[in-house]
Amino acid sequence: MNTREVKNLIIGAGPAGLAIAGRFRKKNIPFEIVEQTDKIAWSWHDHYDRLLLHTVKELSHLPHLEFPSAYPRYVPRAKLAQYYEDYATHFDINPQFNVEVQSIKKENDHWTVITNKQKYHSENVIVATGVNRIPFSPVWENQEDYKGEIIHSRSYKNVLPFKGKKVLIIGMGNTGAELALDLSEHNIDVTVSVRSSLLIVPRDINGRPVQTTAKKLEKLPFGLGRWIGKQVRSIVIGDLSKYGISISKKDPIDHLKQTGKTPVIDLGTVQQIKSGKIKVVGDIESFYEFGVQLKDGTQLEKDTVILATGYRSKVEQFIENTEGLLDRYGVPKNVIGRGEHKGLFFVGFDNYKLGGILGTIYNDSKTIADAILN
Repeated sequence: MNTREVKNLIIGAGPAGLAIAGRFRKKNIPFEIVEQTDKIAWSWHDHYDRLLLHTVKELSHLPHLEFPSAYPRYVPRAKLAQYYEDYATHFDINPQFNVEVQSIKKENDHWTVITNKQKYHSENVIVATGVNRIPFSPVWENQEDYKGEIIHSRSYKNVLPFKGKKVLIIGMGNTGAELALDLSEHNIDVTVSVRSSLLIVPRDINGRPVQTTAKKLEKLPFGLGRWIGKQVRSIVIGDLSKYGISISKKDPIDHLKQTGKTPVIDLGTVQQIKSGKIKVVGDIESFYEFGVQLKDGTQLEKDTVILATGYRSKVEQFIENTEGLLDRYGVPKNVIGRGEHKGLFFVGFDNYKLGGILGTIYNDSKTIADAILN
């Protein structure tokens, strides 16, 4: 296997990898970038059709290149994918495609990266594979007996395959909520299984993005901003207990900072639940031939089950030594590796800050570029 000597190796050509590559270009820092798939920002080309960014475009672009002025406030999937392609062209970012990283390990004063095509020796390795690398698919008792179809939400594109079917979505994070909305708006029988209390916030209030309002409220003293936010949510979202949803009493900002889990950004799902177009049930106990059995013993006959159960970063699959590197959710603790992980950098993993993952990618890519340059 050939060995290539490089100064800085970026792994992943999604928005995180592009952000660090763009900053490197601006600072004349040499780099190479490899990508497992055959295209720039593959996942954004492959997401479901109706997907829009939930964050405003002013706070979601990559470094040194804003979105075109003609783009709407919430950028749709196809336009976002095109923006990433244009970004790569603008900064002359040319990934080596179809390169799968098999292992990363420290050897003497450099990192050895073994791929399916060649070996790299690099002083610095920037891991930009992201928190959503591997779909997480739990397994339930008697699942093998089920005669219907089970898919992960990653495979969902649009409503066409589900016409005339009874669909169960397991999980009501942002993806589960939006897929339920998509199906319900096309008069498809859809039920959502929710196993715990939820934090739900509207995307907009009176035409104003909650994201930008929340940033302003966070600056108010004595917790006043959070109190205002709570009052607004109680009015706009309301009590959903009679519909099968318990609203968490936690503050959304605290919850995000502690767990990295974003509140459900409501695009209309709550109204569909209130109108009966989306049914809500509790947690799943097991499957049977024609559907699922809930923990309360109720059996639901369903043709299709969609797992909106999230993703895992799973960097331990290719980084040989992760001792002390990951938090309890399996995500890198720090942007810059320390101690025996010096020379390893992580961008696109910090989901613990207000503003969304794209906002943290923007900031963390600067931190990494500055650290490598200095």
